[in-house]
Amino acid sequence: MTSVPGTADVVIIGGGIAGCSIAYHLAKRGVTDVVLCERKQLTCGTTWHAAGLVTQLRANRRMTELAYYTGQLFRELEAETGLATGYMQRGSLRLAKTPERLEELARGASMGRCFGLPVEPVSPGEIKERWSPVNVDGIVGGFWFPEDGQVNPIDVTMAYAKGARMRGAKVLEQCLVEKIIVEQGKARGVVTNQGEIRAKSVVITGGMWSRDLAAQVGVSIPLHAAEHFYIVTEAIPGLPGDLPVMFVGDEHAYYKEDAGKLLIGCFERDAKPWGMDGISPEFCFDQLPDDFDHFEPILEQAINRVPLLAESGIQLFFNGPESFTPDNRYHLGETPEVQGLFSACGFNSVGILSSGGVGKVMADWVVDGLPPVELVDVDIRRTHSFQSNRKYLHDRTTESIGAMYDMHWPNLQYETARNVRRSPFHDRLISEGAWMTEMNGYERPGFFGVPGETHDVRYSYGRPSWFERTALECINTAENVSMFDLSCYVKYMLEGRDALEVLNYVCANDVDVPHGKVVYTQWLNPHGGIEADLTVTRLSDTSFLIVTVAASQRRDLAWLQRHIPADAHAFVTDVTSGMPMLALMGPKSRELMQRVSPADFSNEAFPFGTSQEIDLGYAKVRASRVTFVGELGWELYIPAEFAQHVYDVLVEAGAELGLGHAGFFALNSLRMEKGYRHWSHDIGEEDTPYEGGVGFAVAMNKPGGFIGREALQKQLDSGPLTRRLVQFKLKDPNGPFVFHHEPIWVDDKIVGSVTSGAYGHRLQASLGMGFIEAEEGVDADFLSAHEFEVEIAWKRYPIEVQLKPWYDPAGKCIKA
Repeated sequence: MTSVPGTADVVIIGGGIAGCSIAYHLAKRGVTDVVLCERKQLTCGTTWHAAGLVTQLRANRRMTELAYYTGQLFRELEAETGLATGYMQRGSLRLAKTPERLEELARGASMGRCFGLPVEPVSPGEIKERWSPVNVDGIVGGFWFPEDGQVNPIDVTMAYAKGARMRGAKVLEQCLVEKIIVEQGKARGVVTNQGEIRAKSVVITGGMWSRDLAAQVGVSIPLHAAEHFYIVTEAIPGLPGDLPVMFVGDEHAYYKEDAGKLLIGCFERDAKPWGMDGISPEFCFDQLPDDFDHFEPILEQAINRVPLLAESGIQLFFNGPESFTPDNRYHLGETPEVQGLFSACGFNSVGILSSGGVGKVMADWVVDGLPPVELVDVDIRRTHSFQSNRKYLHDRTTESIGAMYDMHWPNLQYETARNVRRSPFHDRLISEGAWMTEMNGYERPGFFGVPGETHDVRYSYGRPSWFERTALECINTAENVSMFDLSCYVKYMLEGRDALEVLNYVCANDVDVPHGKVVYTQWLNPHGGIEADLTVTRLSDTSFLIVTVAASQRRDLAWLQRHIPADAHAFVTDVTSGMPMLALMGPKSRELMQRVSPADFSNEAFPFGTSQEIDLGYAKVRASRVTFVGELGWELYIPAEFAQHVYDVLVEAGAELGLGHAGFFALNSLRMEKGYRHWSHDIGEEDTPYEGGVGFAVAMNKPGGFIGREALQKQLDSGPLTRRLVQFKLKDPNGPFVFHHEPIWVDDKIVGSVTSGAYGHRLQASLGMGFIEAEEGVDADFLSAHEFEVEIAWKRYPIEVQLKPWYDPAGKCIKA
């Protein structure tokens, strides 16, 4: 047994594939004082029984890039370490049984092409040629990914570990971490069963044990173990030895040839959570009890799909635990609660294929203090702290496993663990016909149907069942006035005699403004990338109201807290739960406000971009004249105990003015027409304000500077912008919809990709935003000189492209 050192630069908790990869990549970065602590033996938790699939196309660009890097690394590890990894690049097939699934695969294939992955469509006959045992009855088509493959998870983990040791890292087995040492909000090491190790940084890669270990120090890592099944047949005579991996999502199954046998695995609906009351640290290479009845429906379909299975014996029926997260995305990065404490866990069965990329970005993150690329979709800070609740995780896990292979419809909503966080208006909105969506557990209206009628919701890549209802909401917003429940938006109060100095350094815009002024701004990282997109309202000399997006509650709070100097007199409080929010939007919003309040809402008394405390009904609320839909309107910030009263007053007074309710689907359509950016979709950590089209919100010359100013100045000094966010619309008014990551073409070259899209009901057009790159610079002349197309589901469509918004580019409506 190797002795435990007293100190280390980095301690890694957990010896699965993620932990060993991070150790390997830290050592490659030159951080050799790394100690990996494994409670039993390497791979003994989940890694050892993984299927070893190596598929590169994931749900978004970054996850795809991590998987692509991993596949490339698997080719090199064996030569570097001398240990076989079992890596074989046989490709993969993805099959569709319905036109809807085939469109989904085609959209994914277009996305893969945008990311540089080789992919091609295949007919049922071509599928049969590549995978001869398959029965293609009922198959309408599929796609072929030639660079996918498979690997031996244990072997590749051992190769990572050896590579780490070769560069000086220590890998300790039988070394149980009992406690994480936290001092003054920072991770300072671990206590193990062999002694204490002081460290500068700690990385949790403990798989299904991670949630409980993190909870000891007040850190939320939402994940839950579940039973995960596959079978391995006996040797099948004549089975081709070079079969690619085959996925049949409509049957929730995958197939992998393995040494003359077939492994059939599943991601079934109604999955079985496991370990709700905790998992013993003695668990080591263990299996869970068989449940053949649970697996039988999958096997019945598999025998139909691969008939030779009917004559094949089963050598192994395997049931082992694996950890899953509430949104099927893994958890990477520095935890918002404790500085220097990092997470890399909750891999939802994609840990093997993501391991190399995860190891690389985590090593860079630990060393440099910031992620090397935009990773918001897998950033641990995207989650809400309540999501570590065991009952919540248990119930969501029953659904999340099957969701891996279900149709991934736009706006698809989970059905389990719902009605968790609700605004004070929830029941009233339901009675008005609201169909609820959720964001981090917060229930918010997607659209409003007919009150009293049951919603018949049908998802689609085209026009979903709520399309006409959303159209009515958008038109009413443009012609009358609509009310949006925006209570899920995050609100912070920053107060103290140093609050202005702190906030003005964090914000790119100048917030040293008169009381009652609302400032649109971004928080930037040192590279000039956008970490947050928000508004700041100055309430007094020493107090500010900060409003940001619902998905960033933990993230933005941690960012602000960590940029308050220890000796500064400034204190931030999350007031989201105590400050519900309604937005009144539309040309009749002023008349409605005048009916319910004695305040003066004229342009002169209440100009755009200002905020006042007003009387409304019997309550006092804060009204801010801003908009996210491109119409005249006010956002109302209401003390929670007055919220229902204010709502009732508005509804009664608005009846004669055509006041309607509107949901987030309408909000997305309206903001798309107006060109309003959505952080994490249209702009993010790798995009500067100038690239993202929000450079107007940057005060380069304000006293004291701001985080990221030097990077922005360098960009301005470098000449024309070679990458910019543009607005586009399909020339065909009946064309298909875009959503994200569709390629944008000029001639035969991909020059960009879509960031988000929606149908614009005011414009009657399919709209999108996306980044376009060109070495000569992207400006209006460049856009007018070229013909652009967007690729949707493997087919290209002509588009009009411009830098300005399509709706009311002069902003006359919002300043009416």
